[in-house]
Amino acid sequence: MSDNHLPRDLTLYLLARFALVGVIGGGLLLANVPLLVALLVGLLVGLPLGMLLFRSLNARVTAGLARRNEKRARARAELRSQLRGDRADGTA
Repeated sequence: MSDNHLPRDLTLYLLARFALVGVIGGGLLLANVPLLVALLVGLLVGLPLGMLLFRSLNARVTAGLARRNEKRARARAELRSQLRGDRADGTA
């Protein structure tokens, strides 16, 4: 997977987890549970459950974030090297 899939994967993961919270909360509303209680229970149950149910999507998002952070660290190190006046071959 390339980095250009990170925004898509992150959006899908976020929407999937919110949908799971909504389904749990909606089910509780159908069982005549008050709205606020249903939302709180949906959050408390749905968010950890989403980590289990959407494990592969979570892994893709995590891998994409790690790749992005690695690229940013390399770019930052290169910029610092240039600011110190080092040449491209690593000598001063």
